Amino acid sequence: MIAMNIAHTLLAPAVALMFASAAAAQTSGELPQPPVPQQQPQPRVDRKVNPDMLLDRLFGQLHQAEDVKTAQVVEKAIWGLWSQSSSPTANALLGQAAKAMAASNFRVAIRLLDTAIEIKPDFAEAWNKRATSYYLDGDFKNSMADIERVLELEPRHFGALSGLGLIKREQGDQEAALKAFRRALAIHPHLPAASRAVKELESEFEQRI
Repeated sequence: MIAMNIAHTLLAPAVALMFASAAAAQTSGELPQPPVPQQQPQPRVDRKVNPDMLLDRLFGQLHQAEDVKTAQVVEKAIWGLWSQSSSPTANALLGQAAKAMAASNFRVAIRLLDTAIEIKPDFAEAWNKRATSYYLDGDFKNSMADIERVLELEPRHFGALSGLGLIKREQGDQEAALKAFRRALAIHPHLPAASRAVKELESEFEQRI
């Protein structure tokens, strides 16, 4: 397991945002309520609608969002859907893991998520939370493996793609990092941290030329 150095410790808050937005730090497993522009009402999550169809609709709105505040409203609805599976037990374990992560008890979170994944192997957000926990615990190898599984289950997971970019950047693979961040922004154009990373990486490449 890779030891966590000082730089990694300082990056930890940003990592939680990149992998799972503020959801990883919330005991409810959801993002805090962002300001809602008057002209853009908050998307309502109608449980009677097929979740996959609703996600498709929300991702369309996310890509078309004209500003960060509007995008945050849609993003919250997406995280809300991602945080729910058809298994109440797996959902409860995800919530407990989020609390453990907020308390920096990453090993505890990993064990809880191990069980959630055993119960519900196709629960993409359980894999994503475990990828985040592994990363924050300094285990890049297992984090990468879980990210791959997240993207197999949900290719549009901008949090996992941003996490992939972070890992690749820390490993010195700037080209792969830039590709991952660009993929995240192609799905969610209003990700401030990913946008900054792309600008920094592009600047680094320009300086080499």
